[in-house]
Amino acid sequence: MTGKGVVSAATVGSVGWRPSKANTIVAWLIFAFLILPSFVVIPMSFGDTDEFMFPPQGLSTYLYEKYFFDGNWMETTRQSFVVAVLSTVACLFFGVTAAYGVVRGNFPGKRLVTMFLLTPMFVPLIVIALGLYMYFATLGLSGSTISIVVGHTLHGTPFVIVLCMAALRHVDPNLEAAARVMGAGRVYTLVKVTLPLLKPALFASALFAFLISFDEVVISWFLTTVYTQTLPVKMYSSIQWEISPVLAAVSSLLTLLAFVICVAGVLVQKDDKQETTQG
Repeated sequence: MTGKGVVSAATVGSVGWRPSKANTIVAWLIFAFLILPSFVVIPMSFGDTDEFMFPPQGLSTYLYEKYFFDGNWMETTRQSFVVAVLSTVACLFFGVTAAYGVVRGNFPGKRLVTMFLLTPMFVPLIVIALGLYMYFATLGLSGSTISIVVGHTLHGTPFVIVLCMAALRHVDPNLEAAARVMGAGRVYTLVKVTLPLLKPALFASALFAFLISFDEVVISWFLTTVYTQTLPVKMYSSIQWEISPVLAAVSSLLTLLAFVICVAGVLVQKDDKQETTQG
């Protein structure tokens, strides 16, 4: 019995774990549960009336036309896009430099600094939003675009740090050392040697930071005004006050945006693996 147990354990370890049919079925059921709302909202977005109706009585692009030709919806979309782009640039700057310092640096309290940098990932968003609101209200900047960008940057930077730290650990430090021996400075080495090797991680981090900012509602709700309202805040307000069926069209477009970003991230990682294999 003992011998058979050892052989069985060795066999499992050599072959590797394989999911059973039950695990596969459970995984597909969870996936279906998560994606089911989209199969309800997307058909509703092609309705031809000013009411939520499922299934729609007729198919039309009426709700999409109302979204694209309504100045209020487009203004909030433009604001969300501007905030997302600015916060993405800021997240990449702070995230990459912080990750590089943590991975390549060797200083006392390194773990404590790392934990501090990742703190916004673990603090509830409502706490962060309230703290930012009180801080910017004291400075007289509450409701400004810059306050929203700072809030989204604070929320998104830890995710960039995690991705870049993981990528940096796979970059051979000897390549940077060789550049330093040849006379390159730290900044030049970072820009010309390290960052090109991190292109897939940087691209994935940028997409992730952009999506986090574009979909952020809690921090934006505390920091926006009528004049700096973002798209998610506009959607939340519409649910509260008017329940506009245009929400179905906006939700479908946001779902499409998230899908495109996820596919782009997967394709970039796939291309990087192919280049690494060929190299």
